[in-house]
Parts: sequence; structure tokens; C-alpha cells
Amino acid sequence: MREIVLDTETTGFEPSAGHRLAEIGCVELMHRLPTGRTYHVYLNPERPMPEAAFRVHGLSDDFLKDQPLFRSIADDFLTFIGEDPLVIHNATFDMKFLNAELTSMGREALEYSRAVDTLLIAKKTFPGSPANLDALCRRFNIDNSHREKHGALLDSELLAEVYLELTGGRQRKLEIESFKEEKVRTTIKAALSRKRYPARTFKISEEESAAHSAFLQKLKDPKWSQF
Repeated sequence: MREIVLDTETTGFEPSAGHRLAEIGCVELMHRLPTGRTYHVYLNPERPMPEAAFRVHGLSDDFLKDQPLFRSIADDFLTFIGEDPLVIHNATFDMKFLNAELTSMGREALEYSRAVDTLLIAKKTFPGSPANLDALCRRFNIDNSHREKHGALLDSELLAEVYLELTGGRQRKLEIESFKEEKVRTTIKAALSRKRYPARTFKISEEESAAHSAFLQKLKDPKWSQF
């Protein structure tokens, strides 16, 4: 099963207010594990970057002015994500920006039904607890010390690890391994503690011995005669 973990950085919160995409990052998963394939691009939003947004991701006007426009990378982006599910933290936010860009070009919008929202999964799994990416990294002991600012590709890589934990992948594996190890320990302990009895000896009569010898004489080339 192929899935795409996706994150974006933007100039603000609402495309309806003129805000645009500034970065897209994607990580390919196959059977819930990263394959090493990624998609990453910075974008010229064709508008100034508000100071509040700059403080979040550090993408400046000077840096973004020479980056490609969304319409020039749209085909490559759509080819990478294909028709596969999109794993997104707070999917409504990213999907509305992607669809605003696509529909402005006259392209078909992405179906919201293909999004797997890890924010909703986290809130359902841990009701009442913080569910942002940093909090989930702390919960699952995922190293995010290099996340000084938000970044679409970095956040997608971290989210891929969080997604594995949220869906029980790593925990289930650990539980299985733990069960196997405990079973081995129990078996060894039982074997060592088992009471040992001395070997039993049996005596046979001369009549039984003679009958056994006669039986052996009837066997044709028994294997033990070769040794």
C-alpha cells in the first residue's frame, strides 16, 4: 500500500484572503514505512511574506523570489502523489491551499476523502492531550531537536514516524517481539526447574532374551550390522 505524507508552508491561514503556498514537502510510504523517495519544492508565492509567517518557517521574500511558481511544478507534484492517500496533520488546512492553487489554474481539486488526518487520529487516540507535531514527537520519543522552525519536508519526515506510531506499527512489532522473548524465557525456566529422575533399568528373563535374539536373526541386513 502506497501513501504520501504531505506538509506545506504558506504565507498565512486563508487562501481566500490572498495567501499562497511557499513550500511543499512529501515523503513516500510503502506499507507504512518510508521508501526514501521524497518530493520537495519551495515556491514563489507572488506576494510579500507576512512577518508572523516568516517567524514560523523562516522563508523570506528574498529567498522565495527566485523559486518556481506553483503552476510550473503542478504536473510534477501531481505525478508524485498519484492517486494514493495523503497523510496530513490538520489536513483541512493543507488541502484547501493545494486546491486553491489547482483550481486557480483550472485543474481539478484533490478529493478531501483521500486525506488521512493524523491530527484527528491523535485527538481520538489521546483525548484532551496536546496533538501538535512537537507534542506527538515527545510522546513517541521521536527526535525533533533539529526542528528549529517549521519546514515542509522535515515535518513530513517527522510525521511519517508519528503516523507509524499512531497506527500501532512500531508498538505492535515491539509487543510481538516482547511476547516471543517472554515465551522463550518461560520455556527455559520450566525446563530448568523440571524435576529430574534417575534412569530406570529393566531386567529380562532368559526366555525373553532368547526370543529377542531369534527375532533379530530373521531380519535381513539390519542397518546396525554395518557398524
